[in-house]
Amino acid sequence: MPVRIDDPTDDRVRDYFSLTDVALRRVLEPREGLYLAESEKVIRRALAAGHRPRSYLMAERWLTDLADLVEDAERDGVPVYVAEPAAIEQMTGFHLHRGALASMHRPQPVAPRELLDGARRVVILEDIVDHTNVGAVFRSAAALGFDAVLVTPRCADPLYRRAVRVSMGTVFQVPWTRIDPWPQSVSALQEDGWTVAALALDERSISLGELETRAPERLALVLGAEGDGLTRRTVAACDLVVRIPMAGGVDSLNVAAASAVAMWATRHAD
Repeated sequence: MPVRIDDPTDDRVRDYFSLTDVALRRVLEPREGLYLAESEKVIRRALAAGHRPRSYLMAERWLTDLADLVEDAERDGVPVYVAEPAAIEQMTGFHLHRGALASMHRPQPVAPRELLDGARRVVILEDIVDHTNVGAVFRSAAALGFDAVLVTPRCADPLYRRAVRVSMGTVFQVPWTRIDPWPQSVSALQEDGWTVAALALDERSISLGELETRAPERLALVLGAEGDGLTRRTVAACDLVVRIPMAGGVDSLNVAAASAVAMWATRHAD
């Protein structure tokens, strides 16, 4: 049976405390191997990907709409906590209007070589710190048929709540892992037959259209951090440097928009 929570500081729901505090998220979630999924659609996609729930938190009105999840949780011994909307907002720091939250166990990371076995298109995110941009890149990768996403050690976590929400749960659909060390790992990709292309403004760059006309069998697109773009070491290590031609006096696109354009142009046509 669902467990009613009246005290927003109840230790049983501590996974959901203070979500607006970035420092607390960084301490709580990675240490305990958890992430938070928000909304029915995102939770269902996480479950479909085989991720295991640790608990659920929802307002009572959602017990009916999510009755199958509640039934499965009861069968599997997963707590379902129910609270008034005001108490949930006090707990989490935001108004929950998408049905429910779930505290989920993080899956075990996969080695890049194992993840990319059989892949032909991958995008690499170097040190992108904005969770919204990370989530948007994943959504584009899913929509445009890219096989995987690799993120560098300092890149924002794709399983943070905002990234998951913006991605519409596609962070569970597109295989991903961290690539480390970086950019030294570029050479390992090249040894495995990948052509690694940096999206950057550089003297030796070719246009995206040129890459599109002679796209290699295995292509890794590397996208850099907001503002600074890719590091010089990364650009130097890549096989190609690619630019998206601009008009209107604009020199570049937001990284999420640039990723969508580049992935569309270089998608693998079966």
